[in-house]
Amino acid sequence: MTRNYSIAIDGPAGAGKSTVAKIVANELNFEYIDTGAMYRAYTLKVLQNNLDPKNQDEVNSLLDSTDISFSNNHIYLDNKLVDDEIRDHRISDNVSYIASSKEVRERMVSLQQEMASRKSVVMDGRDITTVVLPDADYKFFVTASVEERGRRRYLELIDKGVDSITLEGIIEDIRRRDEIDSTREESPLTRTEDSILVDTTDLSIEETVDLIINLVKGGK
Repeated sequence: MTRNYSIAIDGPAGAGKSTVAKIVANELNFEYIDTGAMYRAYTLKVLQNNLDPKNQDEVNSLLDSTDISFSNNHIYLDNKLVDDEIRDHRISDNVSYIASSKEVRERMVSLQQEMASRKSVVMDGRDITTVVLPDADYKFFVTASVEERGRRRYLELIDKGVDSITLEGIIEDIRRRDEIDSTREESPLTRTEDSILVDTTDLSIEETVDLIINLVKGGK
């Protein structure tokens, strides 16, 4: 029987991890697990219930009554498709606070590890190489300059018709998220010694995907 393989991809906000991970998974016929989307989905529920994302007691109060699942690369919150809703700018502004909750992370990590135990996966997030899949077959840290990540996010939002934003504001938001993600007490964003650094500042999505797939195929 062919054994399952796991590819873990970490990196800061706006580095293109999810886009790259999704294409890599498709090319290799692996299951793509968007862990960031899971935290976004839970953030959506917190906001829908008018709870304070900075109050951990309020945030944790919904854990036992929340179901998050994937089906055919779509994410469902309590059996409702939420692909578009979780990409709202309001979710981006608050997801780091939700992800800083130890109880939330423990619940999500447990779900993620269960998924990886059943099939070959490509998983991306902030703590995949350090906490979720520390023994992954392949580990990557995908990043880009703050300015480039801000530019990409700005163009993405403009393309979606969001006009109440500025490039400077988006870049500042990303700096703030980097600070929160890198200094939080629970599972901070960090690059492990055995993770391959992939700087996408001057790389296209296609070039980044090719680089990772070539490294994986060369190591199999």
